[in-house]
Amino acid sequence: MKKVMVGMSGGVDSSVSALLLRNMGYDVTGVTLKLFSNEDIIEAEKTNKTCCALSDVEDARSVAYKLGFEHVVFNFRDKFRECVMNPFAECYLSGGTPNPCIECNRHIKFDKMLLRAKELDFDYIATGHYAVIDFDENSGRYLLKRSKDRSKDQTYVLYSLTQEQLSHTIFPLGNLTKNEVREIADNYGLVNSQKPDSQDICFVPDGDYSSFIRKFKNINIPEGDFVSTDGKILGKHKGIINYTIGQRKGLGISLGKPAYVVKKDIQKNQVIIGSESDLYTNSLDACDVNLIPFDTLEKPLQITAKTRYSQSEQNAVLSYKGDGIYHVEFENPQRAVTKGQAVVFYDGDIVVGGGTIL
Repeated sequence: MKKVMVGMSGGVDSSVSALLLRNMGYDVTGVTLKLFSNEDIIEAEKTNKTCCALSDVEDARSVAYKLGFEHVVFNFRDKFRECVMNPFAECYLSGGTPNPCIECNRHIKFDKMLLRAKELDFDYIATGHYAVIDFDENSGRYLLKRSKDRSKDQTYVLYSLTQEQLSHTIFPLGNLTKNEVREIADNYGLVNSQKPDSQDICFVPDGDYSSFIRKFKNINIPEGDFVSTDGKILGKHKGIINYTIGQRKGLGISLGKPAYVVKKDIQKNQVIIGSESDLYTNSLDACDVNLIPFDTLEKPLQITAKTRYSQSEQNAVLSYKGDGIYHVEFENPQRAVTKGQAVVFYDGDIVVGGGTIL
């Protein structure tokens, strides 16, 4: 009997994943990851919006008990702080807008947890992500594909998976819709069958990124100038980490016309304000790129690409510039392409790969 370690957040998706694997004959163990401090967990529990609260651990344990398999908790706090929380803060401080879920998948769930699973002689790990893993016999490579439920597809945050990780990972929900998952949970009487999905970043449960960074890094963020695209000072901003590219609301300035954050100059501590037309670009460069169907890009490739999780895919051409940098040229101009976010490449349903926008 193959052994699988299932990452259980306490939500319905990971619970149904464990249930399905148990029903398929796997020897299942549920694992909940402790990723940050007790104080943060208590605060998260108050908001009821995010994973990793104490109640989530109890929900995961309750499901495991009901379904008859073991549940354990692993403490990955130090690794999470090093590989997710600190880079999150550093990215904001350098003028970017990070996606910590991608880094958590890259360094924690499919690295640290997989290594622990191998140490304990498990054959696979599994999660409740909506994605599909296939093996292509022609190329001898594992492929990552979009899920049946396009509204829940999570391949955007999974592009960093390597061949080794894909070969030891199972996504039981890839061919199910969210409604089908909740129906399965209802039929088995799982305590979290109607539990709402988590929305916020787990270690910033109130959504106040600026306050988190100030406390986490123990620094003050100075005020600076709002500046027009032609260099005119328009007013004072409240700290450069409070603003993201494309932001319109909450600027606290009135120009008599719609105004948007179009750029951030860290060296000058300036937030540049412009019109919506200033937000559009035809291309981007990306680093830290992971390719899945092949190891190297030999020639320019016609793809579709997403620069935000919720964005629809856009026609583009992907090419390699050298020194680890990839170039994406879009068929149509793209709005608010943001440093630090991910760009993910697709060929139909297949994830070609992805990287971090420079």
